[in-house]
Amino acid sequence: MRKIIHIDMDAFFASVEQLDNPELRGKPVAVGGSGQRHVVAAASYEARKFGVHSAMPSVTARKLCPDLIFVRHRFERYEEISEQVLGILREYADLVEPLSIDEAFLDVTFDKKNIRSATLIARAVKEEIKKRTGLTASAGISYNKFLAKIASDIKKPDGLFVICPEDAEKFIEDLPVEKFYGIGKVTADRMHRLGIHKGSDLKKLDLVTLIKNFGKTGKFYYDIVRGIDDRPVETEWERKSIGTEVTYEKDLTTSFEIIAELYKLEQELMERMNSSGARGKTITIKIKFADFRQITRSRTAQTYIGDFDTLHKAVTAVRKSIDLEGTKIRLLGISISHFESEDHSDGQLHLFEE
Repeated sequence: MRKIIHIDMDAFFASVEQLDNPELRGKPVAVGGSGQRHVVAAASYEARKFGVHSAMPSVTARKLCPDLIFVRHRFERYEEISEQVLGILREYADLVEPLSIDEAFLDVTFDKKNIRSATLIARAVKEEIKKRTGLTASAGISYNKFLAKIASDIKKPDGLFVICPEDAEKFIEDLPVEKFYGIGKVTADRMHRLGIHKGSDLKKLDLVTLIKNFGKTGKFYYDIVRGIDDRPVETEWERKSIGTEVTYEKDLTTSFEIIAELYKLEQELMERMNSSGARGKTITIKIKFADFRQITRSRTAQTYIGDFDTLHKAVTAVRKSIDLEGTKIRLLGISISHFESEDHSDGQLHLFEE
């Protein structure tokens, strides 16, 4: 039987800001801009008590919590601590799979320190994270990734929860479908319309019915509701892209404004590329218009982009391929992908926390 641990940093971005700025501790904090068109990237637990959560419009968050303190994101700082945490995890297991900047799986079936107990390993990992970073993490433990991931949410923050094999069937049957990892709000609403509210309801449907209603994902639902998840913990994890974007307080309406803002984004993207040592071939521009319509346009270069002039020329080429005359733009973003390493081997940095 495998021993899988899921480690999830508690309110990571907001907790880092509270760690680095003692004046923010114990107060409702949101990472992100406070303007009309900004969104919350992360919320402290003090803010979550008011219903504030990630991806929520900042104006809505402010209405829910008038005392909410907004702070700008510092992704380089978050990445620095993330690497520190991953270093700790790798001291306990060879099989470590980062899911995003603030969470990871460990397969401790064969643990490096010969502790033997997954629960004791999880406790030791949590203690080391707290000792070395000053931050808390929650841990979920079970025999597969699906159950370990769900378990880590049970007793947040600073929690630890174990789902034993003998308890898994009843646990899953009693679990609301919206709590299933891999089932989002849209799918959950669709399941509710079909009379599926808990795991026990989902389990009543045969494989053919699930595939008919949910396509290939139906097979995944059929398995997980029976506690079946054979996915291995994979140690290879690379970003698929590096990008940056801005939502503007006032719509961009002229060519000059668009060119000027793209130039700023290019500079920020180049800084991130230099910081990570990445060189890629594919440039993508993301545009959201005032009516919330969104488009992306990409172009792949013949050679890898590694300097600002080449990056600027590539972005300009993509921009010129888009007819923006007479448009009103509320968001611009650019990203680079198709990295050098992808030609030799084969996730993406999540900026919003769960």
